[in-house]
Order: sequence, then structure tokens, then C-alpha cells
Amino acid sequence: MPDGKSDRIVAARLRQKERHQAKAQQNGSTAVRSDTPINRHGKAKVPPGQTQSKKWPVLDLGEHPAIDTDTWKLTLGGSCENPTTLSWLDFQQLPQMNDVSDFHCVTTWSCLDIAWRGVRFRDLAELAKPHGKARYILCHAYDGYTTNLPLHEALKEDVLLVHSAQGDVLSVEHGGPVRMITPQLYAWKGAKWISAITFLEDDSPGYWEQRGYSNLGDPWQEDRYSSDDGA
Repeated sequence: MPDGKSDRIVAARLRQKERHQAKAQQNGSTAVRSDTPINRHGKAKVPPGQTQSKKWPVLDLGEHPAIDTDTWKLTLGGSCENPTTLSWLDFQQLPQMNDVSDFHCVTTWSCLDIAWRGVRFRDLAELAKPHGKARYILCHAYDGYTTNLPLHEALKEDVLLVHSAQGDVLSVEHGGPVRMITPQLYAWKGAKWISAITFLEDDSPGYWEQRGYSNLGDPWQEDRYSSDDGA
């Protein structure tokens, strides 16, 4: 990961955090209008503080690892009965799901109704068989990125590891060949270029969580930043 560019991205995100906190203090909480369209979970499709984007912007830490499907692997490990490593062929032989869901970036834009194709995380969990004490996962990416989720959030029906979006193969810029999507959370919780998932008994903050971002990231609560530093 290019350290100089990564440091500039972190600094820009921290400045954004300060601006958002100042705006929140000035304006107070944002109410959701009663006539706002809702999603399958009964929540507004565009969460408070977000603006709908007609495009799907590309945001990352400055590196786009090019992983050939011949060499791509997904490792499932940690606190589970059946640690395993899946090849591209193994991954494609798992149940393939088509779904449509929304994508909410913490930088205040939302892209709605993206058509995905991929594998449900819950099917991967059934394959790995996490131990009863496993309560979290840590996702790892080929560029060194990490992010953590509570296991119960990852097991929701529309959390997928996708290889296609809008009918096309997922581009490298958007995390191809495979990325995770977490429609109920801010999109940084879905790792691009995913390479491994570790089941954990104790929580372990990932890249942005270590830098002041929320440990959960619920868009409908505007849960962008950690409360540990006064957010």
C-alpha cells in the first residue's frame, strides 16, 4: 500500500470528519421524512446526511491490486470447525444469488438499486462452521485493507461476496474479482479485493476503525465515527 497517498487519504477523511461533526452540532439530528421511499428492511433508501448519486464513484486507499481469477483465493479461518481455502472454481460452484440493494458511502453519497450477483456470506459461514463463541469477523483484502463486523450483521440475507454488478463483471476499480457488500451498513464495511475472512471470539478493529471510524457504521443512525474520541 503506498504510504504517502494513504496518509493523504486518511488526513482528508479526518478533515471530513471534523466538518461533519461541526455541521451535526449546528443542525442537530436529521429526521427522515414520512414519505421517503423505504427498503426491504423498513428503512429509508437514502439515509440521513446522504445524497443520492447517479454514478458509483470509486474510493480506495490508492492501490488497485490486479488479481487473476486463476490465482484468486478466499481463505476462511479463525474460530471455526472447517477452515478452508476456496479457489475461483470452488467459489463459483457455491449457490449464486442475484440481488438488488443500495450502497451507502460514509462520504455522504448513496447509489441506489445496484444489481449484484455473488455468494451470500451466510453460505460461506455454513461452510466454515464458526464456533459457538465466534461473535465477529475480520475481512482482509489483497491491498492490505481490513474491516470488522459483528457476525450477526454479516449473516444478514443481503450481505454478499459479489463478482458482478449491474450485469457486468465487477471491475478492478470497484473491488473485482470479488468484494463484499453490506447494504445495511456504510460501504467501508464491505472489503474490496477480498482475500480472507477470519472468525473471531473477540472484536478486532480494522483499518478505518483504528483511525476513528465507527465500529458498526449504521447509515440510518449517521453512525460514522467512534464515540471514543468525542464524536
